[in-house]
Parts: sequence; C-alpha cells; structure tokens
Amino acid sequence: METAVQMEQNKKMELYVHIPFCVKKCDYCDFLSAPAGRNTQEQYVQALLYEIQTEGGRRKEPVSSVFIGGGTPSLLEADLLKKILNALYESFHIEKEAEVTMETNPGTLTMEKLRTCHQNGVNRLSLGLQSPDGTELASLGRIHDYSQFLESYQMAREAGFDNVNVDLMFGIPGQTRAGWEKNLRTVAALNPEHISAYSLIIEEGTPFATRQLDLPDEDTEYQMYEDTERILGEYGFEQYEISNYARPGKACTHNIGYWTGVPYLGLGLGAASLMDGCRFTNTVSLDRYTDASRNSDFPDNIREDQVRLTSQDQMEEFMFLGLRLRAGVSKEEFLQRFGVSMEEIYGAVIRKYKDLSLLKEENGRVFLSRRGIHVSNTVMADFLL
Repeated sequence: METAVQMEQNKKMELYVHIPFCVKKCDYCDFLSAPAGRNTQEQYVQALLYEIQTEGGRRKEPVSSVFIGGGTPSLLEADLLKKILNALYESFHIEKEAEVTMETNPGTLTMEKLRTCHQNGVNRLSLGLQSPDGTELASLGRIHDYSQFLESYQMAREAGFDNVNVDLMFGIPGQTRAGWEKNLRTVAALNPEHISAYSLIIEEGTPFATRQLDLPDEDTEYQMYEDTERILGEYGFEQYEISNYARPGKACTHNIGYWTGVPYLGLGLGAASLMDGCRFTNTVSLDRYTDASRNSDFPDNIREDQVRLTSQDQMEEFMFLGLRLRAGVSKEEFLQRFGVSMEEIYGAVIRKYKDLSLLKEENGRVFLSRRGIHVSNTVMADFLL
C-alpha cells in the first residue's frame, strides 16, 4: 500500500505560461493580449521569472506538460524566451518525457528563436495559421499570409520539431464548404502531427461583434464540421476531442490533462489555475502585475477570484469537461473519485440524452454521439447540478 508521501509524489500537475503580447489584435480575438515594445516585454518577463521561481519553490509535484500561450509567445526575442524556459526547468520538476508546447504565429518566427526553444526544452509547436486562403486571412485581420506560414513550418522542421500542431478556423466570413475542404486538404497534405479545427465564435467587445458579417449559415457550418472528421480521417487523423484531431500517439497531453482534471498552475498575466482543489486567476492588469512583483508577497498579491471547489463542483467539471473527449467519461473513475455512482447523481440526465440519441454508453463509458457533438453545450449544461 502506498504511503501518504508516495501518493503525494505520484500526483502530477500541468503548467500554463501566458505571454500577453502580439503584433496586432486580430478582429475576432478576445484573448488577453496587446502590442508592446521591448521595454514593456522585459519588465513583464522579469516579473514572470519571479513568479516562476517562487511557485517552483513551493511545488514538489512532477510536471507532466507545459503550455506557453498568449498572445503570441514567439513575438519575444530569443534571449527572453531562453530566460523563461531556463527558469521553468530550474524551478519545477518537469518530467523528462513531459510535453512542452509553445504557441507561435507566422510572421514572428526566426530560425534563432526556433533553435533556442528546441534546445531549451520546447518539444511541440502550435502554429496559428487559421486559413491558407489570403482573402480569409485578411478578413480575420491576421498579420501573415500563407507563404509566411509555409516558411515558418519548414523552419520548424529544420530546427528539429517533430510534433507540430496547426490551428485552423471554419465559419469565416465569406467561406464556403468547398473552400473549407480545400483548406483542410492543403494543410493535411503538409503532414503535421495535429490539427485543431475551431469554428469562429463572435465574441462581445471585438471588432467582429460590431460588423455585419457574411457568415456561413447554420446548415453549412454543420456540414463543415462533419466534413472535417471525414477529410482529416483520409489523411490518418483521429478526432479525439470536439475540435482536435491527431495522428496516432500525437494527441495533446496538456489538453487531455485539462479535460480530465489534472491540476494546473497558471503563470503570468490573467492566467487561471486549479490547484489543491482551489480555482484562482492572476490579475489582468499589466501594471499591477509588474508592480506587485517587487513586493515580498508576490505572487499571492495578484491572485483574484479564489474559489474552493465543492464535491459538487468537481463532479460537474468531471462531466462537462470530460464529455468534450470522444472517449467521454468513465463510470468507474467517477465512482473512484467521488465515492458515489454516476448513475446515482446523473442517471436521469444520461437516460434523457440517450433517449434523444445525443449520448451513448459503451464499455462503462458515457460519451456524445455525432448528433450530440453539435448540441454539446446544451447537453453539457444539463450536468450542472
């Protein structure tokens, strides 16, 4: 039988590191990001290093994955990227086989940056293409064209990266079903290991929210989604989550950890965390973040919205996050985690959506049907107690 110490050592965690800078804000983007000069970037990185070092000194859990997101992390110059990576590896117990991903955008990458990242622990890249079509890229307000993406993709391969994700978006203004199929085949033919394919969501407060947009109708977007699995399947990609497709063995460890309840610590501006049964978020004020880093109680002095999750909260998250995965949720794991059967808590909801052919149950797992995926938000909302 494991001792309490051994059980503690066997717990794993994930790290998320936020870089809140970009060349320019895309017209659809509501992420925490903005343009900034070198001086602001240096001040931010210095504060981030303090947070990494302080939190690393507190944490003994092995780190199974790291995700450096933004914003555009690849906007930083190589020397700043190296400082961040070195601090992460020196401060945390990052496992030898850990997946370490960095988000990048064409137009911000150089061979120096790529080699620096590869040599200092990054082993997976996520390239934000969104579309290989120039008209669609312009409509989204992207800073790059497809030729710049191809240059970045080739440089990544030359720098030694053998695990690359490409982000694509459908439901773009003016996009047709045939155009989306062409985009999918164009990117799949490049043989990346992973493709994330998201539908455009119009968020309040973005330029898109104020415009009259020529968006595909609901039926067309439905067919685009169905086309995605079929077409990418022809190229050897398996859909393992609502919006993610991977070659065998290349599913994103970090994302799966998030959807299956692995604790995660967010570092940097606005980063969210779920640690020790408590959810909290860092301040979204850049000035407050950098100023607070000079105080002895940093980073505790930037934590906001701290909430301790109840058993009910954790059950809800187990269900509505786990149902994003094509494999769904395990009834046995639910019982082990919460000491009560899934049937006792959610039996009525599961039967309701099985009768509607939106949920299926096989081999002790509950998962969304193809029809259920299209109304997943409605189904998942019913698992909120």
